[in-house]
Amino acid sequence: MGAKLRYLAALAAATVSLAAYAGPHLTPKQCVGYPFKHVAAGKITHAQLMDELGELEARGYHPGDDNGIYPADLQAAQKVLTADYATDCLKLHRKT
Repeated sequence: MGAKLRYLAALAAATVSLAAYAGPHLTPKQCVGYPFKHVAAGKITHAQLMDELGELEARGYHPGDDNGIYPADLQAAQKVLTADYATDCLKLHRKT
């Protein structure tokens, strides 16, 4: 029975580690696009805005939820997205 418990604990730890690694990461294409690239006023497309919204939603922002924590939830998602940019994108710039 103890061996089974240790096996299940190891399996659970591996699953949690894999889930953390499989979290949202920015691709090189995303790193050089909006919202990280300066875009002149009025030149942002609807598709770019939807991509940004998708990235924010992947990081915990839920538009339309009337839970009384707006704009804190949006700001928290933006902070995580900025941190992901620093982790995923700035290392790309250093390599080139």
